Amino acid sequence: MLSRALTRLESRLGVQLLRRTTRRLSLTDAGKLYLEQTRLAFSQIEEAERNICGQEGELSGRVRMSVPTTYGHHRLPPLLSEFARQYPAVRVELSITNRNVDLVAEGYDLAIRLGQLPDSGLVGRKLEDARLCLVASPQYLARAGIPTTLEMLGEHVCLPFIMPSSGKVGSWLFCLDGKNIEWLPQANVEVSDDVLGIVSLAESGLGICQTYDFIVRDKIQRGQLVEILAQLSGRSRPFSIIYPPHRQLSAASRALIKFILDNTQA
Repeated sequence: MLSRALTRLESRLGVQLLRRTTRRLSLTDAGKLYLEQTRLAFSQIEEAERNICGQEGELSGRVRMSVPTTYGHHRLPPLLSEFARQYPAVRVELSITNRNVDLVAEGYDLAIRLGQLPDSGLVGRKLEDARLCLVASPQYLARAGIPTTLEMLGEHVCLPFIMPSSGKVGSWLFCLDGKNIEWLPQANVEVSDDVLGIVSLAESGLGICQTYDFIVRDKIQRGQLVEILAQLSGRSRPFSIIYPPHRQLSAASRALIKFILDNTQA
């Protein structure tokens, strides 16, 4: 039934909206544009109905959001908890993944991304520059010794992460004597897909990892991990929130975006 309805719609519009193969369906450029515009139209209808019914006081609706594992586990939970308390009628559908989703093609309203943002026609707002640090467990350092220079670090067991965008080991970022350095860790154990895996391995005593301070600060304070080579710190990576232009967003999406920005930006 859906297939016939789509075929009739394509015939009426005179364009192909879907690419069809025996294994999958995907949107054409025309299909992405049509989806984007119809989603906007429905959100405007919903907002108009809410205003007419006098329900402006209780915001409702659904928001689909994609975030990386680092933010999904360590930054977002307290934000969503407070947002849910303020807007109990808004349903948030959260995807925690390190894959960069296609907001338009996959039907997401917003996403949080790591790194520099490409020119995509989406709105991008920086949330924070997350400080990087090197950590290891007390057990590992007692066994292998504490490196005090970058040269000594090369003699230790390092736990690198395979970047999903390139399939290559991600460089560790340092600042030495005011100069930015990219250092490539070498190891027998490499982690892919879930960057939080390197923290778990480091905590178990397997080696040294570089991660974000906001992930390990509590573990350092509790003595589960130890920060090392602090003289090489000073580097960071940006986290940003991306979303379509405001006119294409529902009131619920706009409220969540504003809430996140208001509670994360310095």
